[in-house]
Amino acid sequence: MMALRAFAVILQPNRNRYHMNVQIDESWRSHIGGEFDKPYFANLTQFVRAEYQQHTCYPPGRLIFNAFNLCPFDHVRVVIIGQDPYHEQGQAMGLSFSVPDGIAMPPSLLNIFKEIEGDVGTPMPVSGNLTRWAEQGVLLLNATLTVRAHAAGSHQRHGWETFTDAAIRALSAGREHMVFILWGGYARSKAALIDRTRHLVLESVHPSPLSANRGGWFGNHHFSRCNDYLVQHGLQPINW
Repeated sequence: MMALRAFAVILQPNRNRYHMNVQIDESWRSHIGGEFDKPYFANLTQFVRAEYQQHTCYPPGRLIFNAFNLCPFDHVRVVIIGQDPYHEQGQAMGLSFSVPDGIAMPPSLLNIFKEIEGDVGTPMPVSGNLTRWAEQGVLLLNATLTVRAHAAGSHQRHGWETFTDAAIRALSAGREHMVFILWGGYARSKAALIDRTRHLVLESVHPSPLSANRGGWFGNHHFSRCNDYLVQHGLQPINW
């Protein structure tokens, strides 16, 4: 697997415009590499480069493509879709819902672990770092891969959604018997990109306290249902 260099390093000037020489695992490049050469991606590159130069942005440049780096295309078994990265210091690490070791768990992540404990019996962990899920084949994909500090949604509608939609479409068309987990209205809007004749789609309200406490989150059994589906198709279950 190729290591990814920092975003600010891989944005290179070229005759008054910027292009991105993305170093990404070849399994992803062979399916969505064409996105890097499209006009929208050149515009996205310019926008993100300017944002990282002028403002504090998250995640750190080296982690922008972390979800793809940790989970090659051919290893993906489960996709969990988030909206955009955490926007406070030290939280974002390029994996949806995940925070690094030593960082307090945000409320949504706490509710995820509470549901896991009630569903499959795995006790609440000490850390909210979900790298171990990614390494098992869980693509923790935010629809928008960057954000300005303290400004949720600030990098939406600049091109990231086009890129991550392409990744979802490629997985749907190029793989079989995967589980797509969609929490909340934004993630559920991505269901139209997924072929339900080839994959399992699990949908519920978002795990944030505002949504979860209204009902529909606790007891959704997404984690056991996901593993049951994987086992039924001869695949290893996820150790949640």
